[in-house]
Amino acid sequence: MTTPLVSAEIASQPHAWRQAAALAASSPLPARGLRVAVVGCGTSWFIAQAYAARREALGHGLTDAFAASEFPAGRNYDLVVAISRSGTTTEVLELLTALRGRVRTLAVIGDPESPGRSAADDVVVLPFADERSVVQTRFATSTLSLLRAGLGEDVEALASAADEAVHWQVPESLLERSQFTFLGRGWSVGLAHEAALKAREAAIAWTESYPAMDYRHGPKAISDDSSAVVFLGERPEGLVAEVEATGALAVWFDEDPQLTLVRCQLFAVAHALGKGLDPDRPRNLTRSIVLSGE
Repeated sequence: MTTPLVSAEIASQPHAWRQAAALAASSPLPARGLRVAVVGCGTSWFIAQAYAARREALGHGLTDAFAASEFPAGRNYDLVVAISRSGTTTEVLELLTALRGRVRTLAVIGDPESPGRSAADDVVVLPFADERSVVQTRFATSTLSLLRAGLGEDVEALASAADEAVHWQVPESLLERSQFTFLGRGWSVGLAHEAALKAREAAIAWTESYPAMDYRHGPKAISDDSSAVVFLGERPEGLVAEVEATGALAVWFDEDPQLTLVRCQLFAVAHALGKGLDPDRPRNLTRSIVLSGE
């Protein structure tokens, strides 16, 4: 099998993050103190969750995240940020249309030729982060890098660390497992959900994801010697020992959770290839979800 497109897109992330950070200074990103909602679908929703929790934790103001289809009508926000790689996602475009004239909107998109460019009051376009693979990697993390730069975070240091992370060799001890649980805390809960989605999409793997403390409240029952539990970010006291007591492999890295997400992307691709699957073309999925009327 030829090298998957997604592999090159994963490898290009450090450069894309630097470009996104440079763009942040001239972009209409949420100002401190605004009441903000962030929406998306699939991967974009999980990135919205991560950003919302990060923005609040850093004291920039109330920030909520919703699947675009579940945005609460009538709730008051100063700004709604919509994330869509393709700029054609039906639920996102419908929401932006419904909000026009009622609340200010900002779209973050990858395709400058898409309807998303004119659907919102303001737009930030990341054409350098757009992708050919169905499985989304570079656009998601570049969008998060853009938004984190807008919070004043040091994305250059993050990108420098990613220069090494993108070359991580997935260990056989992880690839030989058949059930995978991803755990996060705070803003990395959204990244845990995204890590699980990558392996489901690319490798048709049995994956689950939870807030780390919630692992004890039921999910722990499925862990055994065929499982791996991957921590993104903070590890609650005693939880690694509980994971290992089930026979599961506990995996963690002392680094920014966004870097661990990159490793999880690499794992998803390696796991797919090991099963003889094409990670660029997951079954039943397309690059953009455009719904047609019945």
